[in-house]
Amino acid sequence: MYDSLDLHQISCSLGVGVEHDVETAHGVLHVTMRGVAKGNRPTILTYHDIGLNHKSCFNSLFNYEDMQEVTQHFSVLHVDAPGQQENAPVFPTGYQYPTMDELAEMLPSVLTQLQVKCVIGIGVGAGAYILTKLALNEPTLVEGLVLINVDPCAKGWVDWAAAKLSGWTSNVVDDIMGHHFSADELSDNMEIVQTYRLHISQDIPLENLSMFYNSYDSRTELPLERPLVGLNEDTVTTLRCISLLVVGDTSPAVEVVVECNSRLNPTKTTLLKMADCGGLPQVVQPGKLAEAFKYFVQGMGYIPHVVLNRLSSQSVPTAGMTRLVRSRTHSASSVGSAEGARSRSTTTTLPEGATIPGHMAEQTIEMTA
Repeated sequence: MYDSLDLHQISCSLGVGVEHDVETAHGVLHVTMRGVAKGNRPTILTYHDIGLNHKSCFNSLFNYEDMQEVTQHFSVLHVDAPGQQENAPVFPTGYQYPTMDELAEMLPSVLTQLQVKCVIGIGVGAGAYILTKLALNEPTLVEGLVLINVDPCAKGWVDWAAAKLSGWTSNVVDDIMGHHFSADELSDNMEIVQTYRLHISQDIPLENLSMFYNSYDSRTELPLERPLVGLNEDTVTTLRCISLLVVGDTSPAVEVVVECNSRLNPTKTTLLKMADCGGLPQVVQPGKLAEAFKYFVQGMGYIPHVVLNRLSSQSVPTAGMTRLVRSRTHSASSVGSAEGARSRSTTTTLPEGATIPGHMAEQTIEMTA
């Protein structure tokens, strides 16, 4: 199902960016900037998951030809969590790793120092959590979020007890593999599983890896509350930007992503479930994700006629998939809006040439190759 993977080749194939070690109140953050700011357009800000760095997490996506057609219109800032970048030194004895809250608090300082005024965030797992915290803390900095495998929940006591028990027979590499891949994927022992196990166990210092894992494992609940559209949107704690939630249909994160979707503003949130895809959709289905991201930025009013070369010569292709279904639920509580009178659920198939506007009502999209 997956093409042969060579993480070294993936890491080296994208154009070289400018690397910075940026001082913040909670320590130094290693970042890589590609391109320059394009007028008033936001910068694309990425944040990777545990066990990965920005290259092993995102380069399959950003190397994809159709994604490059989109990103050429933006500058891109890749963030590596402390100690997770390539050739990172081992932290000294006694080093206190930042909490997840502190990792999010480091980002505004980085953006200020690099003269980035606003961002579209793309985060995976722990990175998705951090970018969500950034958007909650600094809503004016974040125009949009693409959140892959986001988990808004703190670890419950049952999970904590299970982790303690499994800790007697497993190690941090096994725990991280279970975070990325379903039991079926692990048991099938596919090439992608072998490749990423080798990367996680060898390419990041184990001490550094364990600190980032423990920080994510100790996260607090994201304070998200679904607003009643037209009633309390301005008073509840929720994301103010438009958001695309992404998860593979066999990912171990399916339930928590659906839970996150249930806590967000239905008029600003889209849930994308990708068929034939596990826990690393940006790696195994980069074409689908590139297409979804193109729809996303189009809905924000950017690059309305970018061609996706591998899928279609149309500005918004449908040839690369057999089904793109939108399930929209309109809230009757949208007082004073044109949508308020429509309190029914409808399911439609996107016609060729249609776009996915960022402001539309709640929707779930299923993509199959």
